[in-house]
Amino acid sequence: MPKPKKRKQNSGQTSLLLDATHDLSSANQEYNPTPIINEVRSFVETWRNLPNPDQWLVTPETARLLQHWRHHPFQGVRPFFCQIEAVETAIWLTEVAPKMGARTAKFWAHLKGANAQANPELMRLALKLATGAGKTTVMAMLIAWHTVNAVRHPNSKHFSRGFLVVAPGITIRDRLRVLLPNDPESYYRSREIVPPDMLGDIARAKIVITNYHAFKLRERIALARGTRSALEGWRGEQIQTLETEGQMLQRVMPELMGMKNIVVLNDEAHHCYRERVKDADGDTEDDLKGADKAEAKENNEAARMWISGLEAVKRKLGISLVYDLSATPFFLRGSGYIEGTLFPWTMSDFSLMDAIECGIVKLPRVPVADNVPGGDTPKFRNLWDHIGKKLPKKGRAAGKTLDPLSLPAELLSALDALYGHYETTFRLWQEAGIEVPPVFIVVCNNTATSELIYKYISGFERENADGSGTQLEFGRLPLFRNHDEHGNPLPRPNTILIDSAQLESGEALDKDFRKIAASEIEHFKREIIERTGDITAGDKIDEATLLREVMNTVGKKGKLGEQIRCVVSVSMLTEGWDANSVTHVLGVRAFGTQLLCEQVVGRALRRQSYDLNEEGLFNVEYADVLGIPFDFAAKPVVSPPQPPRETVRVHAVRPDRDDLEITFPRVEGYRVELPEERLEASFGPDHVLELTPQLVGPSVTTNQGIIGEGVDLTLQHLADLRSSTILYHLTRHLLYTKYRDPGEEPKLHLFGQLKRITRQWLDGGYLKCSGGTYPGQVLYREIADMAAERIKAAITETLQGERPVKAILDAYNPTGSTAFVNFTTSKKTRWQTDPSKCHVNWAVCDSDWEAEFCRVVEAHPRVRAYVKNQNLGFEVPYLMGSTPRKYLPDFIVQVDDGRPDPLNLIVEIKGYRGEDAKEKANTMRAYWVPGVNNLEKFGRWAFAEFTAVYEMEEEFAKLLDQFAKGGAVHA
Repeated sequence: MPKPKKRKQNSGQTSLLLDATHDLSSANQEYNPTPIINEVRSFVETWRNLPNPDQWLVTPETARLLQHWRHHPFQGVRPFFCQIEAVETAIWLTEVAPKMGARTAKFWAHLKGANAQANPELMRLALKLATGAGKTTVMAMLIAWHTVNAVRHPNSKHFSRGFLVVAPGITIRDRLRVLLPNDPESYYRSREIVPPDMLGDIARAKIVITNYHAFKLRERIALARGTRSALEGWRGEQIQTLETEGQMLQRVMPELMGMKNIVVLNDEAHHCYRERVKDADGDTEDDLKGADKAEAKENNEAARMWISGLEAVKRKLGISLVYDLSATPFFLRGSGYIEGTLFPWTMSDFSLMDAIECGIVKLPRVPVADNVPGGDTPKFRNLWDHIGKKLPKKGRAAGKTLDPLSLPAELLSALDALYGHYETTFRLWQEAGIEVPPVFIVVCNNTATSELIYKYISGFERENADGSGTQLEFGRLPLFRNHDEHGNPLPRPNTILIDSAQLESGEALDKDFRKIAASEIEHFKREIIERTGDITAGDKIDEATLLREVMNTVGKKGKLGEQIRCVVSVSMLTEGWDANSVTHVLGVRAFGTQLLCEQVVGRALRRQSYDLNEEGLFNVEYADVLGIPFDFAAKPVVSPPQPPRETVRVHAVRPDRDDLEITFPRVEGYRVELPEERLEASFGPDHVLELTPQLVGPSVTTNQGIIGEGVDLTLQHLADLRSSTILYHLTRHLLYTKYRDPGEEPKLHLFGQLKRITRQWLDGGYLKCSGGTYPGQVLYREIADMAAERIKAAITETLQGERPVKAILDAYNPTGSTAFVNFTTSKKTRWQTDPSKCHVNWAVCDSDWEAEFCRVVEAHPRVRAYVKNQNLGFEVPYLMGSTPRKYLPDFIVQVDDGRPDPLNLIVEIKGYRGEDAKEKANTMRAYWVPGVNNLEKFGRWAFAEFTAVYEMEEEFAKLLDQFAKGGAVHA
């Protein structure tokens, strides 16, 4: 939590505000946002845990997106819990809270009140996510949620397909292009933000990404001062050449003109606020002096331009809601609010400490001790306190007379200390086969200091004392030098200097850089043409744009910035720059608050690898930090890097293998028609329900107080429940939940028959109790649902010959195909398929057993074609208890069983078979297979399970022989 420097206290006695953040509070303004955020979080958690989507009070589209984000087997990095929680908070406040009445009305009342005080023309909702937690993904999820609902519910006032994304600078604006549906690296496709069939809806979104500077009104006609004076004097009136608000909006967001009530997403939203002057509780610009006042003036001007632009959009087009995303949504110094006060419209908070504890970011390490006696803190922790007065003032010109080799000794020692550790890390990365280098960044106070440090690190030309010419001074840190051993400039520099002056001139790039990097530049030109649709866009690239591209692609293989090792910067790196290969950070500037510390340290916290280890967790990664008094400590050890996994593209090989295409039905549910005659049931091993402590909970619990005697809580009293009582209640549950049409009375005439079948299930030993459980526990609602589903499946299987089961297909997308498979994966367990057996080039396997099955299938002569169900879109709906779920079988195999059309065999490879596996198998045998076969539109289907890897080949051969002889359609 950000804490400002100590403030002068009034001598008068005031009440004590007891809170962990009391130094941010005053008698008139207490900073304690935790209660409202925690209360919302509690409501969202309760809502999230509701098992049935029908209870969620959201649209079907929202429910499907929530299930996708929570349960879809993502090929890459699955959304983090914090990302889903942030979006869930927005969804709950928008769709659920208004339907819950007075209990939740206070949250919108709080939001409206907070906005009325701070920005009365706008309605803002802030989501606080730590640096490295993936705010861009959250923005993509918000856009997807709004767009899909807006497209499918065009009359709804809650949703919009028009979006204005506002960034604090060009660097972040360029990085956010992944939010555009047509971008080559669009998150909706590459990160599977939406199911494939929703991508068409996403394409209808109108998204404008801009930086707030674009809101500044521009001159429409460039007139010299003298010309303007002459014209105004001649005409006797003032000439208006400044564009109007409407013209500005037409320039910035032409795609959104004509739309109403668009949604705004502010990235790094702490730059957007209306300063408080009249009733200020904190410092205003006038209260500050020197550099602090200049910084506050700059911040307030930027914030004023940003929020004024949004207010103009609201007046002309209408804004339904502004989503603020930031790791640090706090008011800045000089805003009129107490520095570090959280935006009161913040409703979700995932702190940096949470992110570190979860392991989704690197672990920052800062100095905790040194061998300098007498200091309160290690010197390199607060480096600026020791060197600040020895460095040049603002402006590069001020540093021209200074010698880069004359930098303060403390600064040079810090550079050498951190560089020594970098060398070790660099060697480890090379040995691990990582193809991009680790990155060392230096964040400076101004351009003069940054240029001196850049020259010291990378080398520079020194003018001879007699003026006869220059001589090269090699960079003092060898791995960061920009010259080879002969003094020739490297065509691709190891170190780059980034600041506003350089971005204007492009001077840091060697003149040969464009020539040597021609292929990469050409690749970028092709990308920019694809993004903009302008075939001339590649010819318009200038040095500043090129440098920004180098900056944005640091650490990205095959891009312009892939081999950059060191970045020296001013304010460019306080936010928005998210290279994942940063391992070392040196701060050479003042850090007045933890807010700024978190921003700068955050540049190093994005993980280098998101691959899970054998325990299903991320390996720990570290970022070593000097010169930034970040409030965290750890031991200084070198962390071995995790080499990246090889990535392959998995796709249908077209048109070469199109004869191996497999199509399948996309089933949404089942319809069962009961016969008029007597009901029967055929029970088997998969209809057994075993009650265990793992399934129903502990059967013995020991409760112990701080002192005194403990007590064992058991379930022994359930042994007294009569079997006839269990039989009656279970039969009643079966009748009312499984044999009752929606909105109709239960079919009471079936009670007698269902009771007979339920007794058969109970007396036949199909309910088993172990680990101290009791038969009476089958009456728990969740367990009763499972028992009823087993009994119903056994009944349904006996009706197959009468064709009572029909599959219900997806109305919009009834047929799936292997032709649409196209994704990338880094999974190591995969099988390169036989070109004569599979439409798709790779089978991505979840286990070695599945890879062995690929070998077995390809070796059998009766197999016509097969495919692994990975990103195929083949799902089987089933019930686990009363909870609807989706089952993804492992394989589809087309078998030649001697008939004119092939038999489509659905195969499941299973080791341990829990209760969930039994439900899946029962659904396939009782519902899916007969339901699809009864449609007579998709050929013949069967189902088989293999549970013994060493007997798989023999069992598969026997099964195919059985099919050839006209055997059963499932095994």
